[in-house]
Amino acid sequence: MISTPFTEVFGVRHPIVQGGMQWVGTAELVSAVASSGALGMLTALTQPTPEALTAEIARTREMTDQPFGVNLTILPSIKPIPYDEYRHAIVDAGITVVETAGSNPEPHMPFFREHGVKVLHKCTSVRHAVKAQAVGVDGVSIDGFECAGHPGEDDVAGLVLIPAATRVLDIPVIASGGIANAQGLVAALALGADGVNMGTRFMCTQEAPVHDNVKQAIVEGDELGTELIFRTLRNTSRVASNAVSRKVVEVLAGGGAFEDVRDLVAGVRGRTVFADGDLDAGIWTVGQTQGLIHDVPTVAELVEGMVSEAEELIATRLRGLVTGAA
Repeated sequence: MISTPFTEVFGVRHPIVQGGMQWVGTAELVSAVASSGALGMLTALTQPTPEALTAEIARTREMTDQPFGVNLTILPSIKPIPYDEYRHAIVDAGITVVETAGSNPEPHMPFFREHGVKVLHKCTSVRHAVKAQAVGVDGVSIDGFECAGHPGEDDVAGLVLIPAATRVLDIPVIASGGIANAQGLVAALALGADGVNMGTRFMCTQEAPVHDNVKQAIVEGDELGTELIFRTLRNTSRVASNAVSRKVVEVLAGGGAFEDVRDLVAGVRGRTVFADGDLDAGIWTVGQTQGLIHDVPTVAELVEGMVSEAEELIATRLRGLVTGAA
């Protein structure tokens, strides 16, 4: 077992988190992650209503008796999101861990603190992590530039970002972005993190609710197979390189505005990719870590293999590099 401040504070066996992923963080995947001893996160806004989230929490509990959390992404929206109702659905269902992401979690903290919910906030910079600690979160997940989805605008990779964050934070820190195996877990621990958060790697497991074509594309892909869209809009997102994402990059690089690509990046098109397996149907997120993924294991095989190999790396290879080590 690898015990860290993260496993102690958040009450899980292994220092591994399956972060929230739109359309992917559903009961099938989350229950498997929880049963493996890692921390799975249902994605709240994948569910169309707070009532649907309540039902999904119940469905997850039918599949596992282990703890899991809920991701609540906080972002501006054309159609207002009833965050108060989602928060109540989370607390009323007895969830004790929430992953927040996107904007500042401060407006949500009094309610979660009042109800004993531990908050893990996802950040893409040291300054945002320091602010999150100041407003009372219990841990932060620090996203390096390699990550899928939103890497922020500073373009700092994990090898620098993780130790820069852990040097100034007192709460548990989870490393995110570019991690898919035991080597990544051990490296994150060596850099001062207390665990790892994985998205792309969990998306490429048997239980992940995405089409096999997507999983095979990840297995066959490499670290160069992504695009950074919305760079000119200062809202960068890392997605799979396909006909749609390349078109978006071309339009925006040519001076286009968001309105010129709105239809191309519509969320419903991305959901079609996961449901039907048409890789060019829309935008879908994947990280550079796909270059490290070569199979589609069960979640249990992935987590158990990562932890056991990490233990071996720490106990044998790394110890053996020290001259005079017993």
